[in-house]
Amino acid sequence: MKIFLIGAALIYVLFVASLFVTQRTLIYFPNNSRPAPVQGAEIIKVTTRDNQKLESWYFAPKDRTKPVIVFFHGNSGNYGDRLYKVQYYLEAGYGALLAGYRGYGGNSGDISEQGFYEDGRAYIDWLMSEKGFQSSEIVIYGESIGSGTAVQMAVEYNIGGLILEVPFSSLQEIAVKQYPFVPVKYLLKDRFMNIEKIGNISAPLIILHGNKDQVIPFYSAEELFKAAKEPKKFINFPDGEHNNLYDFGASSHILGFLAGIKAKN
Repeated sequence: MKIFLIGAALIYVLFVASLFVTQRTLIYFPNNSRPAPVQGAEIIKVTTRDNQKLESWYFAPKDRTKPVIVFFHGNSGNYGDRLYKVQYYLEAGYGALLAGYRGYGGNSGDISEQGFYEDGRAYIDWLMSEKGFQSSEIVIYGESIGSGTAVQMAVEYNIGGLILEVPFSSLQEIAVKQYPFVPVKYLLKDRFMNIEKIGNISAPLIILHGNKDQVIPFYSAEELFKAAKEPKKFINFPDGEHNNLYDFGASSHILGFLAGIKAKN
């Protein structure tokens, strides 16, 4: 019995060690091929504060009285995959910047939570310095794990609005639920603690989530919403899953939210 227990303990330790070493490969699923250029997109290059060089797409607003949306996508694919989402807002006259992270979409660099934050700062700073936008003329959009970067940017900048699609209260909470037998709180490198930050944001907020989301539980978005300040709005999609809210009219709700945000001339 003693030998069995020692063997089981050793297997457990090796398993936990393996999870610790490989954890980011279990969180992030990047497509690192560079998206082919599309009509109307300005290919932009930014340099982060930690000297990482990034490339992405910017679409100028057709109507300068409308804000520009900075879109932080989820953990898989790359920024080019989300063009179909921002197309609704471009057609309505809004601008958009599809933020390409380090390690995604042809950009070099090691993926991490702090790296994502540096990437977000670089894109917002670029809009302000190169395109003349005030922070209040910028709306931040975070999809899934992109909600982590979006929330952090909304804390740091006085933005015009915050859109969160299928967000979580924290990545730590999701990981704890998935690995209840592992000391996740002590081992997780990237935590994205949205729940601790959302109360510091004064910008108008809209959260969209699906009841049938099997990736990020519905209650996680509810917890985040409860911790947020007014003005805020929660859109529940009873048949919505993690990747199909646009099939149920998410863009219409977001356009209604954006209509209440006016950029300055």
